[in-house]
Amino acid sequence: QVRLVESGGGLVQPGGSLRLSCAASGSRFSIGTMAWYRQAPGKERELVAGIISGGSTNYADSVKGRFTISRDNAKNTLYLQMNSLKPEDTSVYSCNAAIRDWGSSRYLEVWGQGTLVTVSS
Repeated sequence: QVRLVESGGGLVQPGGSLRLSCAASGSRFSIGTMAWYRQAPGKERELVAGIISGGSTNYADSVKGRFTISRDNAKNTLYLQMNSLKPEDTSVYSCNAAIRDWGSSRYLEVWGQGTLVTVSS
């Protein structure tokens, strides 16, 4: 079974920075598109940023210019560099990836458990 494990969340003051990581573990799998989502209490889950295997990215308007998504395919790891953080960025951030097990002919979406980011003074 393939697992996604996020790390790097925590408490930061407004204007500060954090870098989130999402590591995929398992065996005999390939990773396609990866993305970061977030969900604050009482709100719907929203797409923060996505990145395809070739490196092309897209961002939610609310984080453009502040967040950067990247990936290290050799390490099967996804990153989200978050700068100029605002209180409204407070949320649980979850990693999502399209993963194909060698025993399957199609990609399936896999989710991490999430990591909490709190932006407060």
